[in-house]
Amino acid sequence: MRQGVVVTLMSASLLLLGTAPATAETPPLPARMADTGGGSQLITAEAPRAGATSGTVTWWDRRGGRWVRAGSAPARFGAQGLVSGTVRRQGTNTTPTGLYDLPFAFGVRPAPPGTTVRYRPVREDSWWCQDTASRSYNRWTQPRPADCRAAESEHLIGYRTQYAHALVIGFNYHRPVRGRGAGIFLHVNGSGATAGCVSVPADAMRRILRWADPTARPHIAIGTTGGPTAITRY
Repeated sequence: MRQGVVVTLMSASLLLLGTAPATAETPPLPARMADTGGGSQLITAEAPRAGATSGTVTWWDRRGGRWVRAGSAPARFGAQGLVSGTVRRQGTNTTPTGLYDLPFAFGVRPAPPGTTVRYRPVREDSWWCQDTASRSYNRWTQPRPADCRAAESEHLIGYRTQYAHALVIGFNYHRPVRGRGAGIFLHVNGSGATAGCVSVPADAMRRILRWADPTARPHIAIGTTGGPTAITRY
């Protein structure tokens, strides 16, 4: 009898006897990460590689000591892919990888019913200052201060589709390094890849806002499946 036939018969016998070796279940992504921010809610934004412009956003709850997937949606990243947040430069159209908090939400449209995170309505005089020479660098300003040039900032109401609903990602936010980047958000999809943000379909953005609980200290982890910017390293 050929060797391959013997192996096949042995495998079939093991299955019949119920003694085939069990396959270990892969732990959920947050359980494989170095850090999740210390809270009981987490958003993961994962791309297959650093040069990718699309991937997956998943939001998770920690229940009974285990991470449970609460929802998932296709995601878009920067037009030039992803790069470590520690070396990112402003104007490169790259999405910064790392683990960040979510300081507050905002939107041109009212907050979805059930939203409990702090939500700021976008007005005609709402700006996000990206001027590296301004004292308001990487901050919401209303109105735009004199030292923040309009050409170097985002007039938020001008992005009615993308900023219908959004969450601020705490990249370079609490102690801004000038030139590293400003205005990195989780927001609604536009027509294609982003200028460095993470975007999802409109319905997914509304679901995330209704899900997010400030008492659960939600964070977002952005990274790739493997390599130097692997999401599991954050």
